[in-house]
Amino acid sequence: MAATAYTGRFAPSPSGPLHFGSLLAAVASWVDARAAGGRWLLRIEDIDPPREQPGADQLILRSLKAHGLHWDDAVLCQSTRGARYREVLQDLQARGLAYRCACSRARLAELHHVYDGHCLHHPPMPDEPCAIRLRLPIQTLEFVDRICGAQQQSLAAAGDGIIHRKDGLFAYQLAVVVDDIDQGVTDIVRGSDILEATARQMHLTLLLGGVVPRYAHIPLALDSAGRKLSKQNHATALDDSRAAENLHHALLALGQQAPVELVQETPEAILKWAIANWDINKIERVDVTV
Repeated sequence: MAATAYTGRFAPSPSGPLHFGSLLAAVASWVDARAAGGRWLLRIEDIDPPREQPGADQLILRSLKAHGLHWDDAVLCQSTRGARYREVLQDLQARGLAYRCACSRARLAELHHVYDGHCLHHPPMPDEPCAIRLRLPIQTLEFVDRICGAQQQSLAAAGDGIIHRKDGLFAYQLAVVVDDIDQGVTDIVRGSDILEATARQMHLTLLLGGVVPRYAHIPLALDSAGRKLSKQNHATALDDSRAAENLHHALLALGQQAPVELVQETPEAILKWAIANWDINKIERVDVTV
């Protein structure tokens, strides 16, 4: 792949300010893109208003800038993309690749959340509130993750997946694929908690005529109780005034042997070192306790 062909991205949801776990993903994707001479895009995944925190998008942008993680092109907000997602949904339904589902949460719980295709064979009434599911074949996809190695994933292990929710919101699994295709993303570096969804996203990419990107799933940052750092678990927000320390800590967590004296440098100087010395093969497959 030519260096100029690389397009990476970072796509946080505005459910709160960035924490150290999000910084790991941002640093890994940014440095990987810059080391390849590529572009790095910023996308705000604001399609789930009940989970979003007012002003969090601006806090995210401020933290990224404070840490020297500048992006190319305009920030893409998923909340502006409804017409495009609707167009894709209609196309999938017209091709018989997606269908309406009226099953309740209680019924899904009884199925242990492995959907049995009930509404594919028993279509709901036209005026019944419905989700939309993508038909998934009984098929195993194989791919090589740049960090986690060879992978085999069953597409239909959990049954046909929801791509539009019953409450009218677009599902992440649809929006992320459509945006990656439309933005020409070639390389995705993200947390390993999303690894299990990769085959389904690859499948949808192919259905929509896109080119499957390369994937690299970094280890998760865990708290002292062994829980993934997340906004839901009340992870501490990044202290932007300690950007150099944060970056140095992130590079060490990513297996990069950043000299301790870098802590005294500016974020830009630390990132310059990171680009020159980046080796994604040094990232271990085990989660990191911070």
